Amino acid sequence: MQAAAAALALSVFFTLDGLCAHRSKPNSQNHEDGNTQNNETEPEQKKNQPHIIFILTDDQGFNDIGYHNPTIKTPTLDKLAAEGVTLENYYVQPICTPSRSQLLTGRYQIHTGLQHSIIRPSQPSCLPSHMDTLPERLREAGYSTHMVGKWHLGFYRKACLPTRKGFDSFFGSLTGSVDYYSYGSCDGPGLCGYDLHDDEGVAWGQEGKYSTTLFTQRARKILESHDPADKPLFLLLSLQAVHTPLQPPKPYIYPYRDMANVARRKYAAMVSTVDESVRNVTYALRKYGYYKNSVIIYSTDNGAQPFTGGSNWPLRGRKGTYWEGGVRGVAFVHSPLLKRRRRVSKALLHITDWFPTLVGLAGGNISQSRGLDGFDVWSTISEGKESPRQEILHNIDPLHKAPAQTMKWDADIDGGSERSSKGRTFKKPKKKILKQKPKLKSALKLKSTKKPRTFSHHVPKPKFKLKDKSLPKEKLKPKPQTKDYAQRRSAHRFKSLSVHLPAASGTSDPKSQPQVQSTLTPKSRRTTSQKKFHLKSKSRRTVNQHLNESLGTFPPTPHTLYTFKPQPSQTVWDTSVQAAIRVGDWKLLTGDPGHGDWVPPQVLPSLPGRWWNLERTFSSLYKSSTLKNIWLFNITGDPYERQDLADQRPDVVQQLLARLVYYNQTAVPVYFPPDDPRANPSRHGGAWVPWVDEEEEEEGKYQGVYKKGKSKKKRKKKRCRLCKLKSFFLKLNTGMMSNRI
Repeated sequence: MQAAAAALALSVFFTLDGLCAHRSKPNSQNHEDGNTQNNETEPEQKKNQPHIIFILTDDQGFNDIGYHNPTIKTPTLDKLAAEGVTLENYYVQPICTPSRSQLLTGRYQIHTGLQHSIIRPSQPSCLPSHMDTLPERLREAGYSTHMVGKWHLGFYRKACLPTRKGFDSFFGSLTGSVDYYSYGSCDGPGLCGYDLHDDEGVAWGQEGKYSTTLFTQRARKILESHDPADKPLFLLLSLQAVHTPLQPPKPYIYPYRDMANVARRKYAAMVSTVDESVRNVTYALRKYGYYKNSVIIYSTDNGAQPFTGGSNWPLRGRKGTYWEGGVRGVAFVHSPLLKRRRRVSKALLHITDWFPTLVGLAGGNISQSRGLDGFDVWSTISEGKESPRQEILHNIDPLHKAPAQTMKWDADIDGGSERSSKGRTFKKPKKKILKQKPKLKSALKLKSTKKPRTFSHHVPKPKFKLKDKSLPKEKLKPKPQTKDYAQRRSAHRFKSLSVHLPAASGTSDPKSQPQVQSTLTPKSRRTTSQKKFHLKSKSRRTVNQHLNESLGTFPPTPHTLYTFKPQPSQTVWDTSVQAAIRVGDWKLLTGDPGHGDWVPPQVLPSLPGRWWNLERTFSSLYKSSTLKNIWLFNITGDPYERQDLADQRPDVVQQLLARLVYYNQTAVPVYFPPDDPRANPSRHGGAWVPWVDEEEEEEGKYQGVYKKGKSKKKRKKKRCRLCKLKSFFLKLNTGMMSNRI
């Protein structure tokens, strides 16, 4: 009995102990969870930071993707765009360097000194050393940053290399265009070198491997070696395709064998290689655990070049022009993190918006990034909210001026007797004044002694919309046309034309936008029938000023109230200067925007000369017979730019000219140095590499923009038929090597 009682007591003891332990376990677990939660605050924040994969293609046109043109076979891109958000009102720059600079800095090129052309391999130029970049801000937020592919932002010194601009690793080419197999890059005939780099060294021995495949393999290797649970990843895959030279692998040409144009056939095949590359990268994201917490962004850097097989149809213009075909880009965002997917967004977006958008999405800090021109548009992309961007400055290039005009633009602000039925008159001056007056200088400056800028805080966001309505018709009373009456009438008329324009610079906070009023109220002279706006300019500014202004002078803050009121004798804008701006529905172009043709894909022209000539300048082979230098379009109603409304809407023209004046006041001087002979690859073992020592004070060496002097007249040499024959075969051989015929 005693043994049984003892056994029963022990069993009850263990049962109670088990119950107590069972009851106390949740409490202890909660306590442990609390410690774990405190210790894993940072890992949870890292989980909230998405992996960012930015895929940038080169020279892909509006008509060069499957969801715009079914003859182009891009099933992967079409599926990713259909399941994400397709960006159909997205803008880039017309050529490579400016687009890439705006992507990495979030600033317009007028604020980086890269307004003119591209950075060629022999030029000692790159991104300003003091300016922060997107990978630097993401690295500060805890990201691992990597770049694969084309750089094209300068490399004359090591401080310009991608690894010195925020990327942990780099594998790709530094120049603008390389051979897809040999990785040779030429900056004109006889100036060629090897261009494939791994971090800061030359990656020799990769000849024979197709660049798109090689870059994709490196991207997959980065995804495989990185731990997605440890650190968030930013990968910029900047593919060389579909830039010239046209060198697709033969298996990709077969599906396009029915295309009559050979260049178009090769170009389409190269687009298919891009589609396969994106498919392989997306597969790697799913395989290695990135996809569920990733954001995939696909974008082109500029429009296509029809001379080399691309197509922007039905948009007007091509690469290197400021028509829609040159600046409206193909883009989409694909991510499981999007709140509203499977839709098309027509919100106005620009390539500068990626800087504040991605830094904000990563939980980074952009307060130190002063002078940003981009906006945080993630809520616009993800949730479909209204875009904070209301306008885009495409560019102002004071070095690119149109030829002497035979017409002057006169704004008839009072409806005089000489107004044409379209609302504006063109007057042909006498032959004596066809030449430009010698007093005029080469750059732009508003002739005004006052800068009416006032600062006000907490101003509500303006809603700018210029409706396409005719000018208000006023009933003229039978009163004598006295001077006082004319002045009152002119002031009243322009007061009715005033509009509220958005700020020039963007911010990461779309809620705080300035109310910028641009009102033109010129006083009338003897009569109010005509008001002529002439141009005076000033352009001698040094590179030191460029650096100082870049460091200390930025566009007005988001709370700036800016009023522009020119006097009758003041300058509005030199319309011979190449410039383009988009405000609301309206787009204004001045100067020479480039060849404004519409090129259907079935009638693509052939390449006129070597491809590198197309990269060097904006100037086109076509010259307008009318020498027109100002255009106005309602892009929403006329996306193909077929109806020029500059005659009918002089009021809108003047408002947009005022915005150009405003932006130009914030611009830094153009930095476009001469070619440096020390860059020749023959001096560096046959490769394009940095050629300036870090100790050498090269940045800011050239005062202003370099202009080559007139060379001395050479003596006429005797004719030599054999010499001409040798020269012919030399040029033929160079062309064959560069185009791999």
